[in-house]
Amino acid sequence: MSPLRLAGPRVALVPVPHAVAVAVAESAPVDPALATVGLRAAPGWPHEDTPDALRPLADHGAEGDVGTWLVVVDGEVVGDCGWFGPPDDAGVVEVGYGLAPGARGRGRGTEAVGVLTAWVEQQPGVRLVTAEVLPGNEPSLRLLARLGFVEHQSEPPYLRFVRPAPGEPRPRGRHLC
Repeated sequence: MSPLRLAGPRVALVPVPHAVAVAVAESAPVDPALATVGLRAAPGWPHEDTPDALRPLADHGAEGDVGTWLVVVDGEVVGDCGWFGPPDDAGVVEVGYGLAPGARGRGRGTEAVGVLTAWVEQQPGVRLVTAEVLPGNEPSLRLLARLGFVEHQSEPPYLRFVRPAPGEPRPRGRHLC
């Protein structure tokens, strides 16, 4: 596994080991793969969206690929987050995230996405970070607002939120305050 690890005050982001991605994508037990890197799964992880998030890494990734992360609290994997790939030609990157139900509502998602977004913004060529949310997902809408994202150019069924990298111009959009 890559030695890269990102940390906030309460959460750490650890690159997803390839074996963990494969186990999740194949609906196999994840604890044996997590144990090889000294981690364990929190109740409810992997959550319902984790297989879709980790399948690209399982199918096409390799050990040491960086950009898809486990959200870890006290040695337990409580969620996952990452980007959908390096920036496109315009410097746009989309991020995604999710936590196990028991880990929600404690500020862990905001901290994890904040750490992720700070890392993404430091990557070469990144000018704009985006995230898509379904209308009605109030916890996610509040999370993005706390992190300075604004709604911009949404297309049903999703609401699209953007945050420029430091030094980049802020797009006009609807602030969620």
